[in-house]
Amino acid sequence: MQELTKKGEQAIGRSKGGLSTKIHARTDALGNPTGFYLTGGQASDLVGADHLPVDLEVEALLADKAYDADERVLDVLEACGAIAVIPPKRNRLVQRAYDKELYKARHLIENFFSKIKHFRAIATPQCQDKLSRNFLAGVHLASACVLLN
Repeated sequence: MQELTKKGEQAIGRSKGGLSTKIHARTDALGNPTGFYLTGGQASDLVGADHLPVDLEVEALLADKAYDADERVLDVLEACGAIAVIPPKRNRLVQRAYDKELYKARHLIENFFSKIKHFRAIATPQCQDKLSRNFLAGVHLASACVLLN
């Protein structure tokens, strides 16, 4: 039997604000969730980028500046034939162009996060479970409640 406190099964990280967990979500064009991945609060967003939907057929992927990485994100999307709608970071030597009109639809993803944060078990760090599977189950339950409303 595996030890329950094994580090690989936890998604809690220490950051300036204390213990926290990042939720990485994949959504469809309407902002409905299609998948989740948890990382520790101190982890880079690019850790979640390793779980991009490379097996799904997507036309475009909308993400914030934290996902602006050539090898881990942009090259993978290009190989899949998807359009990367990710604004470039300010410190990028060669600024890339991106579809600013399509990027405006990213508010649907942010609205989804706003809706699941209404659930106390997701929003407050005191209620976050130590094991990632328990917290992920809460995220799935909250997103199901949001979809049913």
